[in-house]
This record gives sequence, structure tokens and C-alpha cells, in this order.
Amino acid sequence: MKTRTLAVTLLVAAALTAPAAIAETNPVKPGKWQWTMQMEIPGMPFKMPPVKFTHCVTEEDAKSAIPQNQKDKDCKLGEYEVDGQTIRWTVECPKQKTTGKGEITYDGDSMTGKMEMDADGQMMTTKYSGKRLGDCDK
Repeated sequence: MKTRTLAVTLLVAAALTAPAAIAETNPVKPGKWQWTMQMEIPGMPFKMPPVKFTHCVTEEDAKSAIPQNQKDKDCKLGEYEVDGQTIRWTVECPKQKTTGKGEITYDGDSMTGKMEMDADGQMMTTKYSGKRLGDCDK
């Protein structure tokens, strides 16, 4: 079950860069971003290593960068809100019996946040940090 839980969480978490329709008030700045994710699962015999990845956030992405997994059609974005520099959302994946909520706060060229997931009774938290590295590569 822990492998399934990890896979679902990584799919949802990796969706931070996937587009979804939201208001134009999104605090995400376009450019090349580097994100770090650190997952914590109670009872796990070892600490998960942080995962780092970079992604070019286009002008279009910046207008619509709410966490939503476009690859996993079983997961649906629930409630979301943009409040100043903070984005909050909920997600539900009924097939995997997974629900979660998250929050990310942007501060210019950096961001921090976390997502809490309940995967069929297994709780986990993923912490995020990120920084804008500059313009996207051509």
C-alpha cells in the first residue's frame, strides 16, 4: 500500500505545474522554477529523500497554475482559492481512496507550502519549497 500511496502523492504533487482554469490574480511569476518536495509518512522506517525538479512556467501557466493532475483523470481538483499570494486547494482521487488539501504561498521569486494527503487511512505530508531561477531557456 505504501508504494501506491507514494505514487498517488507524487502524481498529485508533481502536478504543481499543470494548468487549470482560475482567476487572473494568480501570484505565480513566469520563468524557470526549481521546486523541492520532501515527503513525510508516519511509521515509515526511513526518511524519504527530497525530490527536486525544474520547470518552465510560461505566461499561460502563470495565469492558471493551480495544482491539478492532468495525467490522472481519476483525481479531481475540489475547492480552491487564491488569497493574495497564497493558493489553497483540495483534491480527491476516489478510485485510489485518496483525499488531500494543500497550500502554497508565493513571495516574489520564492515559494513554500505543504500538502496533506489521506490515502485510504495512511496519512502523509509533502512540504514544498521553490525558487525562480530566471527566464526560461529558449
